[in-house]
Formats: sequence, C-alpha cells, structure tokens
Amino acid sequence: MEPIVAIATPPGRGGIGIVRISGHEARLVASSLLRFPEGADWIPRHATLAELIDDNGSAVDQAVVTWFAAPRSYTAEDVVEIACHGAPVVLRFCVEQACRHGARLAEPGEFTLRAFIHGRIDLPQAEAVRDLIDATTLYQARVAARQVEGSVAILLAPLKSQLLELIALLEAGIDFAEDDISVAPAAEILRRLTPLIDAVERLVKSFSYGRLVHDGVSLAIVGRPNVGKSSLFNRLLEQDRAIVTDIPGTTRDLVSETVVLGGVPIRFVDTAGIRDGSDLVESLGIERSLQAMADADLTLVVLDSSMTLTSGDQEILNRAASHGRNLIVANKFDLPRAIGIPETAIPLSATTGAGLDELRQAILQAIGHAAKAEHEFAFITSLRHEQLLAECLGGLQAAKLAVEEHIPHEMMLLDLYGALYPLDAITGKTTADDILNRIFSTFCIGK
Repeated sequence: MEPIVAIATPPGRGGIGIVRISGHEARLVASSLLRFPEGADWIPRHATLAELIDDNGSAVDQAVVTWFAAPRSYTAEDVVEIACHGAPVVLRFCVEQACRHGARLAEPGEFTLRAFIHGRIDLPQAEAVRDLIDATTLYQARVAARQVEGSVAILLAPLKSQLLELIALLEAGIDFAEDDISVAPAAEILRRLTPLIDAVERLVKSFSYGRLVHDGVSLAIVGRPNVGKSSLFNRLLEQDRAIVTDIPGTTRDLVSETVVLGGVPIRFVDTAGIRDGSDLVESLGIERSLQAMADADLTLVVLDSSMTLTSGDQEILNRAASHGRNLIVANKFDLPRAIGIPETAIPLSATTGAGLDELRQAILQAIGHAAKAEHEFAFITSLRHEQLLAECLGGLQAAKLAVEEHIPHEMMLLDLYGALYPLDAITGKTTADDILNRIFSTFCIGK
C-alpha cells in the first residue's frame, strides 16, 4: 500500500507533536526529510535524534525518530514516527514534505483501517480504539482498553466455537443419515443449545448497562416548586450552578451539568418546578421539565419531607413511575417530617448535605453499576454488537424450537447458520474449511 502520513497528536500548540508515516516505503519517505548524525542508522523500535530539513538541507527542527518495522507496528506495515516540537507550522511542514516525497494524507481512521486489513486487530478492537479516544472517564477508558486488547473476541470466541461444533455435528449427521447412524439426537442438540442461548441472552441484556457506560446517564431532577431541586442539584455538582431562592418558579429552563460517579458520566438536569404555570414562560419551562423526565435514563423525584404529600406530588410520582427507573428523595429531612412521605424515599438534606453519599450510591445501584464487579468488563457497549447478538439469539431460539417441533436437521441448520452469520459480522468470517475441519477432527471419517 502507498505510504500515508498524518499528525498523530491533537491540534494546537504543545511541547511535542508527532507525525506518523505508514506504508512499505515509509522509511524511504522519512529519509528524504530527515538528516541523521554521521554513523546513525535505522534500528527498529529505537529512538534516534535527527534533524528535520527543508529542500536546501537547512535544519528546521530537531526530532526524535522511531521506526517500527513491519509487522511489529500498529498497522503491521513499516511505521515511522517523527516527534518534533509541537508548533503547528513545523508539523504542517513535516506533513507537506512527506507528501512531496511520495506519501499522501491519511483519511480519518486509515491507520486503524490498515491495522484491521492486515489482521493486526479485529473489528471490535478497531471500534474500541475510537471509544478509547472518546473516553471522558477513567472507567470508560479501562473498558475501551480491555476491548482494544480483544475482550469482545475473548467473550465471543467460546460461543462461536460451541456453535460451530453443533453445526459440524448436524452436518455430519446428515452425511450419515443413509447409514442409520444417529450422531445428533434431540437431547444432545438441546444440551448444546441451551447454554449457548443463555450466554448470548446475558450478553444482549448486558447492553443496558454497557450503553450507560459508553454514552453516559441522563438524570432529571423533578418535583414541585420550592422542594429543593436546585439546592440538591448544586450539592450533587459541589458548586453553585443553579439559582436558589425562596420564590416559587425561580427555575424556568433546564440547567444541566455532567459529573462522574463511579466512573460513569452522569448528566444531571435541573428542571422547572412542575405545577399549573402562572405565566407563559413558566408554562414553557414546565413543558420542558416533563420532556426531560420522559427523555431521562433515570428520574429523581424530590419531595419536601416537611410538608404533607400533595396531589401534585402524587401526580409527579405516577408520571415518573410510568417512564421507568426512578428514585424518590425526601429533602429537608433536617426539619420535622410530615405524614404521607413514601417509606422508600431516601432521606436527605440539601442544606446540610446529610444523606448525599447514600443518594449517590442509590443512583449507581439504580443504573446497574453495583453489579459491575460481577461481570467486570464482560458486557457489550456497542449498539451494533447488541443488534447482531440479538439476531444471533433469534436464530438460536428458532433452532431450539425446531428441535422441539421435530423439524428435520437440514432446516434446523438454516437457523444455526442464521445465528452464526451475525457472530461473523462481529468477530470475522467463518469459512467452509472451518466447518469441514471440525467435522474431520470430531469424527473418524476416512480413517
């Protein structure tokens, strides 16, 4: 492939900037714009001091050059990394010189694409590179880093292997049908299918948590006016972000801020107090509050524990329950408690800060974060993977039904291949030789 070049460090000024060149002629291109000290030579995986020079041979900058010889590089091609000072003009000059001497500008993601094409990484690892770059929390970075190392392939490899063994069993059974040899009785097929279905189903369900890790959580703080929503919002952020007054209806628009809890980015949304609006502006704010509640992954209903539960409170509680996951907070718990407050409400005082730690833990538990230790990193974060696994699950369940309905194995194989193809779309294509090899290795054919 022709050599490609790009600046590998973020835009802007910095102490160091790196220009990366990849391709079978990468070293030839780099040699045309670098001058090494006398006696220096290209040594794989060794940093060497050199001068970045112009067409007249004048030094423009000093650089540290590292050569990664194929296939021991990120792209599995020859890769040269030129680390010079991070002035944009110097980096642009380096790229322009490389292009003049045979390289071309890399397309977005082309270095990772070449790594995939050359078998250096699989498709889930390539997708995880993007997630690692986009990570905003350390936990997100750790999850993405595990996926870059191949954790998705490690999760799916035994499932795909078991499915291939079952397909091979049925294919061989069809070959032996004329000899009245039953190599695939129904009980044996079900014994193999059931754990496969359970495992794939767990992975599909794990996306509900994986999505929150990948995309973050939206949490709407709702309630009647003056129950302490904005005070609680400021407490959770540990800064005075929202205006707090004793005047009902102070908050008239959505105010949002993102914080990190347990490694998961959580976007808290402070909303206008929900009541019959007294003017047009407040009514619009209340409409946005209701929409924020509908859009949120989790709703935090704030009650004033010093006041008897009102019909307005109950209406908000019912609406939050209809939208899904929600928590109830009994604010102003430092004051005498009134009757009617639900027992499940989390006692809290936004004024003193008492109960905040318990609320944070309840939020993490509500989004499923408490269970992360059970399946550490063993969850799906990609919507594409979740959809393909759901398709795989459908094929497996159809095959199980085929067994129970005594449908011929030839038809059942269509369902099993229908389950295999989505796995191939994640991990890589299965060839006919893969199945034949399993048939010949499992059964003594042609001995």
